[in-house]
Amino acid sequence: MKFFSRLKKDIRVIFERDPAAKSTLEVIFCYSGLHAIWMHRISHALFERGWIVSARLISNFCRFLTGIEIHPGAKIGDGLFIDHGTGIVIGETAEIGKNVTLYQGVTLGGTGKEKGKRHPTIGNNVVVATGAKVLGSFKVGDHAKIGAGSVVLKEVPPYATVVGIPGRVVVLHGKRIHNEEDYRKAWLDFFAKKGMDVKNPAVHDEICEEIDVDLDHDLLPDPDREVIEIALRQIQRLEERVNQLENELAAARAEITNEALRTSTLEVAIADEKFSAKPKS
Repeated sequence: MKFFSRLKKDIRVIFERDPAAKSTLEVIFCYSGLHAIWMHRISHALFERGWIVSARLISNFCRFLTGIEIHPGAKIGDGLFIDHGTGIVIGETAEIGKNVTLYQGVTLGGTGKEKGKRHPTIGNNVVVATGAKVLGSFKVGDHAKIGAGSVVLKEVPPYATVVGIPGRVVVLHGKRIHNEEDYRKAWLDFFAKKGMDVKNPAVHDEICEEIDVDLDHDLLPDPDREVIEIALRQIQRLEERVNQLENELAAARAEITNEALRTSTLEVAIADEKFSAKPKS
């Protein structure tokens, strides 16, 4: 991708995913996530050429300036959006695909002291919410969502939603909550007004790929609450069954008591009849 085209795309994805962005100048001068991405590209290029110390110096300066720590060895695809990036840490062997969104406090880290690949590989169009920790050398599939505060320790399939500690899949290939066609059309109209040739198939496909990111990371299932609700419903059913059995037992006891009374009365009557039937001496 050409240099200026790449810069334009970096700015464009911010407008697509952050409603707070008001102008291009604001984005260029005030978005620390954008600054971190640009500085990482420089440090990564130096790192790839063996200029390790220079690359680390730029990385450390970036951390001081933005609060975002990205190791120069990390591989980052186009369309990354870092929103409120303070505290984000991306490890040396981490790989990030296209059109990924990272929120504040995310860690893409490793486990143990092993060499080689030890950080996660993030697929395309993935959203990692605030404070989530993805630890280990596994793959997070395309279009996955990691819930806020989750700790992910194993592979995540595509189109999955992961929440909890440790992270577990709670939605897979779930329905979107918005109309995708209307969503895409609105953005294509927006960029058409900005002067972009959205009728060009290459431009059209690129924009559609960028905006195919589900940012609703707050609308996630709560498996702990669901378990509690299931347990409460089960307890309620058991209470109803116990009450039913107690009523049946009380009715059975009453019936037995009535039957016993009838039997006793009958026996007394028979005894009296036999006594009265004896001949008098």
